Amino acid sequence: MPAPSPAPIRVLLAEDQAMVRGALAALLNLEEDIEVVAAAADGESAWRELQRLQPHILVTDIEMPGLSGLELAQRVQRHGLDTRVVIVTTFARPGFLRRALDAGVSGYLLKDAPPEHLVQALRTVQRGGRAIAPELALEAWSEADPLNERERQVLRLAGEGLSAGEIATRLHLSHGTVRNYLSEAIGKLGVGNRIEAHRLARQKGWL
Repeated sequence: MPAPSPAPIRVLLAEDQAMVRGALAALLNLEEDIEVVAAAADGESAWRELQRLQPHILVTDIEMPGLSGLELAQRVQRHGLDTRVVIVTTFARPGFLRRALDAGVSGYLLKDAPPEHLVQALRTVQRGGRAIAPELALEAWSEADPLNERERQVLRLAGEGLSAGEIATRLHLSHGTVRNYLSEAIGKLGVGNRIEAHRLARQKGWL
């Protein structure tokens, strides 16, 4: 009598582009050992589905409305969920990979990789391994991120066009504290103003 087939790897997709989300779901559902249990179009929806379905693996993009993929990974880590996180993104920047690894991510793949790489990565991650895009792995530790989390928050909002006063209101900080964070970030990055600081940090993958 043949042995029963193992339970499929239960996957939750989080991707804001409908065409990409649909293509990923169709691709993964072709595999006998993988089941896409839900697909979310934004970070907050993905977080709700994560808690409800408790999938084995979350496959997520980085930039999404609501919560980013990195923020989702941080929540999974902070709440001690068993779900492993695999990021599939266009951001081939070592800074993003470093932040992802700090958030406990098990996989980091680029969207232009062959589809079979994702399938194999999910199997590797399910077995407890890691799957990192090889072209990024060696570069990930080449340049340290000089920003702390608060400086990153303030700089990200400054890049969205918010004034120091508006940032202070958003983050429940004093105006002077926000100016200090901006000044520290500008100094650490060795640039002349907040716009240049945002541009450089974005380019390096630190935002």
